[in-house]
Amino acid sequence: MKPLNTGISAEDRAAISEGLSCLLADSYRLALKTQNVHWNVTGPQFHSIHQLTELQYGELALAVDEIAERIRALGHPAPASYDRFATLSSIEDMVGTPSADEMVRELTEGHEAAARTARSAMPAAEAGTDEATADLLTQRISAHEKTAWMLRSLTQ
Repeated sequence: MKPLNTGISAEDRAAISEGLSCLLADSYRLALKTQNVHWNVTGPQFHSIHQLTELQYGELALAVDEIAERIRALGHPAPASYDRFATLSSIEDMVGTPSADEMVRELTEGHEAAARTARSAMPAAEAGTDEATADLLTQRISAHEKTAWMLRSLTQ
């Protein structure tokens, strides 16, 4: 079979895939953190946080798949282990079972971190004239910023 040739150089595909791998790791860890909140939140805001986080981890599950498939379309393997995600991610695991407000704060910070990670991957996509990845990154930035705003609104 001939080498991959979609108009993006091998070097650019590698750089783009590296940025996407970090976003994949952030998204996966954030999905897990969101499920943790969904399962373990308590207090007067239980119902609203429980419902909101169910929607959020569902959206993140779809995003994880889309990001991983884009990495594969660029000809690179998608990272797929907890160890690799821990190395690539800027998002830390939640320790213990904090208060509902602390859980919401941690999720807000996680979405802001994921938006920064997506934004930091944009220059490689632009340099490689990879419009498909640039579009994906734009969508992820928008989703994370909107979610951070919604979460922040719960505690203000």
